[in-house]
Amino acid sequence: MRLGGFIFDRPTDPVELARLHVRLGYRAAYCPPVKLEDAQRIKELRSAFEKEDVVIAEVGGWCNLLARDEAKRRKNFQYVCEQLALADEIGARCCVDFIGTHDPNSEWGPDPGNLTDETFDLTVEIVRRIVDDVKPRHAKFALEMMSWTIPDSVDSYLKLLAAVDRPSFAAHIDPVNLIVSPRLYFNNGALIRDCFERLGRWIVSCHAKDIRLRNEAVVHLYEVRPGLGALDYRTYLRHVSALDLPLMLEHLASAEEYGAARDYLANLAKEV
Repeated sequence: MRLGGFIFDRPTDPVELARLHVRLGYRAAYCPPVKLEDAQRIKELRSAFEKEDVVIAEVGGWCNLLARDEAKRRKNFQYVCEQLALADEIGARCCVDFIGTHDPNSEWGPDPGNLTDETFDLTVEIVRRIVDDVKPRHAKFALEMMSWTIPDSVDSYLKLLAAVDRPSFAAHIDPVNLIVSPRLYFNNGALIRDCFERLGRWIVSCHAKDIRLRNEAVVHLYEVRPGLGALDYRTYLRHVSALDLPLMLEHLASAEEYGAARDYLANLAKEV
């Protein structure tokens, strides 16, 4: 299992950083901070991680490609192109971003226009422009599944992959982001199987978190640390491991929380 996670107090030396991942039980990593123009450091990082058999899973884009402000939209587009180029140079599996939102006060928040046919067509255009401009040789570009932005389901992702029709566009999996109702919550193992059965050949990286449904009058679903929620990790780990995919822990507040999540998944993986 290629588990990975964020590392606090990272050493700057590439060899020390790669070895620290191994000591922490990680075989996958988020891309360390580095600029595309720093060719020498990119080369050193790539070499160090390859030597330790630690896959650089993903380079983050994490900016709004649908921003209403034209100048901001152009700036974000250029940044994501640079991040995809960085992913290609450093040997990462992918550059991942969310498509963004029409909400002028957010980078990714809910907005009535996010899931329209017009936004789907715009998403296709943006993704094509990114991969056609960068022309990555190895790394893929992927969009993270989100509750209220495209792609918001397996069907949506399949439709998007077909519409973009570029080999450099791939799929990124985070099943927690697709659990938007009690029905999906209680049957999330089937949701996970559906993700991998229909998207498997396109998947390049996965996120690891958990989800809990609280007993309140209106549906409230909360993100929690892996092991503290209801996600069917036995099913998830089987599918992730079968494809040798990076599984990246995220959104935890401390090294101790990352350690607890890592230990939970590592122990469960042994049982599975």
